[in-house]
Amino acid sequence: MYVKRNLGILPILIGTWKELIFFAIWTTLVFFLYYQMGWTFIALAIEPLSIIGIAVSFYLGFKNSQSYDRFWEARKIWGSIVNYSRTWATQVLSLVEDAPEDQRVLIYRHLAWINALRAQLRQPTSFSLAASDSFKRLIERYKAYDSVIEIIRPFVSEEELEDLGKRENIATHLIKDQGLHLKKLLEDDKISEFKNLMLHKVLEENYNFQGACERIKNTPFPRQYAYFGTVFAWIFVILLPFGLVNAFDEEILKLPGFGGLWMEVAAILLSVMISWIFITIDKVAKNSEDPFEGRFNDVPMTAICRTIEIDLRDMLDEQPLPEKVQPKNNILY
Repeated sequence: MYVKRNLGILPILIGTWKELIFFAIWTTLVFFLYYQMGWTFIALAIEPLSIIGIAVSFYLGFKNSQSYDRFWEARKIWGSIVNYSRTWATQVLSLVEDAPEDQRVLIYRHLAWINALRAQLRQPTSFSLAASDSFKRLIERYKAYDSVIEIIRPFVSEEELEDLGKRENIATHLIKDQGLHLKKLLEDDKISEFKNLMLHKVLEENYNFQGACERIKNTPFPRQYAYFGTVFAWIFVILLPFGLVNAFDEEILKLPGFGGLWMEVAAILLSVMISWIFITIDKVAKNSEDPFEGRFNDVPMTAICRTIEIDLRDMLDEQPLPEKVQPKNNILY
């Protein structure tokens, strides 16, 4: 997640410089053919293009709205995970009495679960942007993907770690192990049936949170919206110079010499700017579809997990506590 108030020109250009160059070349070519080569027949009426532009604007607005909903739902889920993590630690410390080692194991296994979950959510899928080669290079640069087993190693025993290494969904089995641990505590009369029920309610909520995250992760943004929004935007920006090329005929022809040339350059820049705005809006929607990929505008799960770890270990009166995750190049992962 980008943490500065303003993006700045550099991050924007990094994501759109290829399109800017293409728009500049394409628009200049159209204007050159119209004014210098005399191909006046290539001009299109601006009114139909305006209708197309309005339709594309509505379509891109809907696409952005739905993409943001996916991000915001993901962020709310992780906010709930933070709250229930604190609830879990409080209940373990207050309900599992006179068993400090069991308390520590239950809380540390919960830390293993949240870290396993965020590592699993960051694994790329076939339809995600993370599957692209350029994004893989970015991930390698910042080490955003790590082995799930290596991430949870500090939080569980070697025996449990060996068993988890054989599992397909490690996060699911960590919650299962929590339930089995509670069953043993109940059998050993360390907790009552009522306390066992209260603790199991938190485990049930954890499964709900995990399932909600997996639903967002494994359900791609509907391809018809994602694909055709991009297609329609590109059709519009390709046709746009043909509609604007004769919009300033009178002004350009009235001004002699460099005056007309500067007016022509201004018209080109206007066309490039409009094209860039439409494609950038489409890119914003595309980059918000999958909120767990570890990109600069996604949910900062690593930082959230570290915050939970600090809180829970502080409840155990442990010292020293780990440092908070700091942004890298203004990006909080």
